[in-house]
Amino acid sequence: MRRLAHLLLIILLAAAPAAAQRRIALTFDDVPRSRGPFLTPDERTRRLIAQLRRARVGQAAFFITTGNLDRPDGAGGEARISAYVAAGHVIANHSHSHLWATRTPVEAYVADLDRAASWLSGRPGWRPWYRFPFLDEGRDTPERRDALRRALAQRGLSSGYVTADSYDWHLEALLNLAVHANRPIDRAALRSLYVEAIVGAAEFSDSIAVETLGRSPAHVLLLHETDLAALFIADAVAALRARGWRIVSADEAFHDPIAGQEPDSMFLGAGRIAGLANARGRPRRELVPQWNEEDYLTRLFNERVLHQMTAQ
Repeated sequence: MRRLAHLLLIILLAAAPAAAQRRIALTFDDVPRSRGPFLTPDERTRRLIAQLRRARVGQAAFFITTGNLDRPDGAGGEARISAYVAAGHVIANHSHSHLWATRTPVEAYVADLDRAASWLSGRPGWRPWYRFPFLDEGRDTPERRDALRRALAQRGLSSGYVTADSYDWHLEALLNLAVHANRPIDRAALRSLYVEAIVGAAEFSDSIAVETLGRSPAHVLLLHETDLAALFIADAVAALRARGWRIVSADEAFHDPIAGQEPDSMFLGAGRIAGLANARGRPRRELVPQWNEEDYLTRLFNERVLHQMTAQ
């Protein structure tokens, strides 16, 4: 009987749906960030490392904005970055000044990313990836977009693209306002909303990927170095796994074939999958999940976390 049960289990696993094989890597932007609503930068780093270890995430990627080191809360930032690397994670370029590409002359923009590269290159854990701040790859004209793509290639940098974009930064901003206003915070509801938003963004992006590419690629999830991540990222990882996702390293994700497929589209602010889908004729309005709409998140935050009913 035990042998029969084991055989049935093997058959069931072999017949598992493709969704069970979905892969996703965790990446965090704007490192080192300033203090959040609950934690100092040092506390946040310690807790985030512990949360990733608890969640059995062997390698996440931290995209460094080197200019943040010069701000008041940047003190100790180099040690915090080193702590991420010592914990097994990797670091990459997110510019020096976090500029909008569409608002900055190309030469000045490239000089800024070079400034960050000079700090990062050769450090332990460094990877030659560049992530555009605001996911702005020069989305106003093809000429600017292509000039920036050439600049990366000339420097041996590849795009640190994302496939699933979360608006965790907006939830953190709402939380910050509420804490400073001394509003009571429902922590359980906050955790639930954070997890739902991350899983929802990943699920939406994968559905677009399957429809566009005919397969589920290794996804790259955009997060930020927030207090929310330091408190709840292990819960989000558990929820992703429960939905059939496997957490992979950024190294593995950035070796997916879509790494070489730069979209011939100007719709670039919602990630690579959305850009590829738009290049194939999918309307922009269909390529942004509800979880990435600020008004929607604000309403849910007010209702669930603050228990403040809002007009529909």
